[in-house]
Amino acid sequence: MDRSDRNRSGDVAIVTGASNGIGRAIARRLAAVDATVVVADVDAEGGAETVAAIEDDGGTAEFVRTDVSDATDVSTMVEATMDAHGSVDVLVNNAGGSFDDGNPDRVTEEAWDRIVDVNLKGQFLCARETLPAMVESGGGAMVHVSSVNARLGVGLAAYSASKNGVLALSRIIATQYGRHGVRSNAVCPGSIITDASSEKLTSEGPVREEWLDQYPVDRFGRPEDVAAAVAFLASDEASFITGAELAIDGGLTAGLDQRLETMMYDIDDPPTGGGDAE
Repeated sequence: MDRSDRNRSGDVAIVTGASNGIGRAIARRLAAVDATVVVADVDAEGGAETVAAIEDDGGTAEFVRTDVSDATDVSTMVEATMDAHGSVDVLVNNAGGSFDDGNPDRVTEEAWDRIVDVNLKGQFLCARETLPAMVESGGGAMVHVSSVNARLGVGLAAYSASKNGVLALSRIIATQYGRHGVRSNAVCPGSIITDASSEKLTSEGPVREEWLDQYPVDRFGRPEDVAAAVAFLASDEASFITGAELAIDGGLTAGLDQRLETMMYDIDDPPTGGGDAE
C-alpha cells in the first residue's frame, strides 16, 4: 500500500526509552493521536507506569523489555510488535543517556563504550531491525532523538560525539530509504527538565542562572515540547520533510549568549517600531 494513501491515525509506534522523561511524554503524545504504542525500555517498572498512564488517558500501549544496545533484544522487540500488530509505522529512537561522562581526558574507555553503545549503536540497531518491517508495512517515519550537544561544544565528550553520529545516521536513512517510503528526521533538544536533570539546572544558583541566560525564551524545555515536535515529524503533515534536524532548544543554538547581546544591542529594551537609527 502506498504510504501516502494511509491515514496516520491508528499507526503502530515503537518508542524506545519510554519509561520516563522525554520518552514517556512522546509515547503519551503519540497515543493521544490514536497510535498503538510499544513502550520499549530496560526499566520494567517505569515502562509499566507509562503504559498505565496511556491507558488512563484512553490510549493503547504495551511494554516490551528492550536493551537497545543488544541486537537480540532489538530483534525480539520488532518481531513482537509485528506479531501483535502486523506493522511498524513509526520508530522513535529516544533511548539514551550520559553515564560517567565528562571532558575527553577524563572519560574512561568503559564509560565511552557504554554511552556510544546506548546512544548510537542502539539507534542503529533499532533502525536496522525496523527498516524491513516498516517497508513491509508500506513505509513510515523514524524520528531520532539527538541533542544540541551534537551542534555545540558544551561538554560531555562521549555523549556529544554519539549524538552527532545520530544526525549522520538519520541523514543516511533518509537518502537511502526514501524511495521505499521511509522518512527519517532528527530532533535536537536543548536543556529539558525531567526527573533525571542535574540539580545544577533545577536548583537556584550561579550555574542555573548562567545556563538559563543562554536561552532567549528565558526558560528550559519541558518533555512535552519535544513530544509535540516528534509527533509532528511522525505525522502526514510532515510528509515532505526528511533528512531534517529540528532544534528544540528555545533559541540556544541561534546565536550569542543573552548577556553579551544585552551589552551589545540593548535587547532588554522593548521594540518601539521604526527602523531609523539614532
